Amino acid sequence: MPEPVISLQPHAAGLGRSAERGLLILRRMRLTMRMTAIGLGPWVRRALDVTACGLGLLALAPAFLLAALAIGLTSRGPIFFGQERVGQNGRRFTMWKLRTMVVNADALKDQLQKQHAASGGVRFKMVADPRITRVGRILRKLSLDELPQLANVFIGDMTLIGPRPPVYREVALYDSRALRRLEVRPGLTCLWQVRGRSNLSFEQQVDLDLEYIDRTTPADELQILLATVPAVLTGRGAY
Repeated sequence: MPEPVISLQPHAAGLGRSAERGLLILRRMRLTMRMTAIGLGPWVRRALDVTACGLGLLALAPAFLLAALAIGLTSRGPIFFGQERVGQNGRRFTMWKLRTMVVNADALKDQLQKQHAASGGVRFKMVADPRITRVGRILRKLSLDELPQLANVFIGDMTLIGPRPPVYREVALYDSRALRRLEVRPGLTCLWQVRGRSNLSFEQQVDLDLEYIDRTTPADELQILLATVPAVLTGRGAY
């Protein structure tokens, strides 16, 4: 099994490494017991992920093909964009999206990062990112660029609901509290995705991710799924 990219142990003052590791194990046990007790153990969740994503890929195939065609006809470069993300326990994986930026987007990022960075310097997000293509802006507004992540869920890198997977540059800046986001498998949608998305500060997103990890029930998860539809259609906070 791949080694975590960064230590996920809480750095509490005065605790030795063994004590820290013990706290982490206890926290994971508590999370597993909670999920099992409410009837949503890992096997049930995995079955739901595979079923929902299989149906979703079939139902959304026309929209997927139209979006891919629009990208190919309006800008040079590949249809898909793969980016390394950090998942549960620091495991790295490639997350796939439909390409919404120019092909040299990464080369332009360093100079853009000096301007209009999101709060705290952990996230990089611009309201009017000049790297985004005209078609890409529409795809992002409707979250159609995220469709390939159904495949990530299908193969097990992600799950339907969970904290969004960050890039390593962000994880390297996490404090011990933010690192708790990596305790669970990353999701296609999450609590902060339906409560403001990129309009929220990084700290607000962390708060909502931890609220999800510590207190969310299956009924709450159903509400998140249902709330994702109007959040996508309105495009509030999507850029």
